[in-house]
Amino acid sequence: MHCFRTFARPICTVMESKQELRKHIRQLKKEHTPDQLARQSAIIMSKLEQHPDFVRANIVMLYNSLPDEVQTQSFIQKWSSMKRIVLPTVVGDDIIPVGVDEDTSFVEGDFHIMEPQNHPYRGSFDLIVVPGMAFDAAGHRLGRGKGYYDRFLCNYPKVKKIGLCFDFQKVDAVPVEATDICMDEVLSL
Repeated sequence: MHCFRTFARPICTVMESKQELRKHIRQLKKEHTPDQLARQSAIIMSKLEQHPDFVRANIVMLYNSLPDEVQTQSFIQKWSSMKRIVLPTVVGDDIIPVGVDEDTSFVEGDFHIMEPQNHPYRGSFDLIVVPGMAFDAAGHRLGRGKGYYDRFLCNYPKVKKIGLCFDFQKVDAVPVEATDICMDEVLSL
């Protein structure tokens, strides 16, 4: 397992630390082939599928993955006929949850993420599954730097939040700000 233990400068701001950690994780991602990431993704998604919180959940917010994230597309296809699956879309500075069904079409969004084209979902969730650049053992999450998930997740403080990541994305400590939302659990290999 790769660990990001120290930063280049002994004293730096949280934002500089986050930027350096993102850069480090991006480099580690480049060391893995798409096939390696796909195989690891299949194992991680199998763990999610068997997780008691997922098994009990009826309404699950997932994410439509980018190529360098734990792959969720086949999982979404499989489960969208058995559970209410909701995916994020980005509108301005906000995540708008959108339900997925068999007839849902997808369009590439601003960040090259395939976003569902359907009516916004206005209910609550039994489980929210979140991607990230890095996670630590305390559940702190480093995102891509825009704060979309933190702003969204603060509206659901009582909903179980599970982060998904590859092992090389687990670090000793994620730099934390007051507005960062913690995961209840992180699944990896």
